[in-house]
Amino acid sequence: MSDTPTMPDRLSVNPESPFYNEKLLERGIGVRFKGVEKTNVEEYCISEGWVRVAVGKTVDRKGNPLTMKLQGPVEVWVKDEA
Repeated sequence: MSDTPTMPDRLSVNPESPFYNEKLLERGIGVRFKGVEKTNVEEYCISEGWVRVAVGKTVDRKGNPLTMKLQGPVEVWVKDEA
């Protein structure tokens, strides 16, 4: 059974974001961007075709990682089927 239909179109790892979903993030989310699996994705949007990835270890004045928005095809799946 696939979790693809229940995957949100947009998800963020930032708790202050309206697109944050703690229960889903606890299960583990895999993100493939342009055919390459990414581990530094901070936020994604499947319908608009973009991901925000952390840029090094640099943070802004609030302590959030600096991100860069990349355009392209996005695939998302749940790692833990529990």
